[in-house]
Amino acid sequence: MVSHQETVVSFLPHRLNRQPVVVRGLTADELWICAGLSAALGFTLSLPLAWVLRNVALIPTLIVAGIALGVFVGGGFLRRQKRGRPETWLYRQLQWRLARHSPALAMHLGGGGLMTRSGYWSTRRQKPFHTFFP
Repeated sequence: MVSHQETVVSFLPHRLNRQPVVVRGLTADELWICAGLSAALGFTLSLPLAWVLRNVALIPTLIVAGIALGVFVGGGFLRRQKRGRPETWLYRQLQWRLARHSPALAMHLGGGGLMTRSGYWSTRRQKPFHTFFP
């Protein structure tokens, strides 16, 4: 016979649904984004240099160097930005910036539902109806 004490979970793991940190404070999704952007930057910088020096081998070399530098520098930067903030802060920040600068693109990427109004908010509360008429 199983007692009630054995069937009840006495603790709730709060990190169960979080993405694990992979490299330098980045989760897997953040690492892919950082590596992709770094590779694109390395590619764009390597094309003119490879053309001037007439050496095609510079293209993959600078792409790999760009990824390594991007993950190292970007990981440290994002780790400092995310410190002390909620898990979804980075994604909401990116959605907010996209919604502020490109609302048409944000509608297609899931940022259209964000409130981007700046200014004072008021509740415009009034006295209840029954106080006017006794």
